[in-house]
Amino acid sequence: MIHPTAIISEKAKLHPSVKVGPYAVIKGSVVIGEGTRVGSHAIVGHENIEAIIGKNNIICDHSFLGGAPQDLSYKGEVSKLIVGDGNTFREFCTINTGTLKQDNTTTIGNNCLLMAYVHIGHDCILGDRVIVANTTNFAGHVKVGNNVTIGGACNFSQFVSVGDGSYITGESAVNKNILPYVIAQGKYAVCRATNKIGLERSGISSEDRDNIHKAIRTLLNKERTLEESIEKVKNDCRQDKYVKNILNFIASSDKGLAR
Repeated sequence: MIHPTAIISEKAKLHPSVKVGPYAVIKGSVVIGEGTRVGSHAIVGHENIEAIIGKNNIICDHSFLGGAPQDLSYKGEVSKLIVGDGNTFREFCTINTGTLKQDNTTTIGNNCLLMAYVHIGHDCILGDRVIVANTTNFAGHVKVGNNVTIGGACNFSQFVSVGDGSYITGESAVNKNILPYVIAQGKYAVCRATNKIGLERSGISSEDRDNIHKAIRTLLNKERTLEESIEKVKNDCRQDKYVKNILNFIASSDKGLAR
């Protein structure tokens, strides 16, 4: 399962079913789970890493998972990466480990697809079922929720949060937080509309989709302040788990909303 030209650290622990391609390099204390494939010339880890790579991941040729943080505060201390199950990292993806500024860990969830040349900076957190198209870049400390789709050639500023079920169109520049369940677009990106197609594809009922749309439409109305819009959502919309998710996202937002 391991090509003879591959170089693997003595500290690494690979499940017997892991496949490692020609000239791949695995550095540091890395644990790789059952069924994961590491492509040719791919690199996993660095000298001072603690990483857990889950089951059935595909790490394509020339990708680099677990590179050291690109942060001037990083001084070589142990840095972490956690990757869930069923993810695909296409060619030339780069994912950096965390820093002491934020739990020392970068985290990728389950069943994500990161296409070619995607960069995930230090201390980022991606949820489950996140799709990111080619050449999109995330600066450090970006948080992305579940069921998010992101177009190609997008750029995300540090500390931005992206809510569950949102869709970011290609070539957008995101410097503020994106509400859950919306379509966002632009340089700089703003929330444009409810992500109705994404909600339907997620299996959310028609009744719940209508309630989400009512809440989003209320929040995006520029004739009211954000505080007034929040009160209107509380009064006029059914307080189901989706609307509560939206309101909790706003309450925890300290970067400002792309409204």
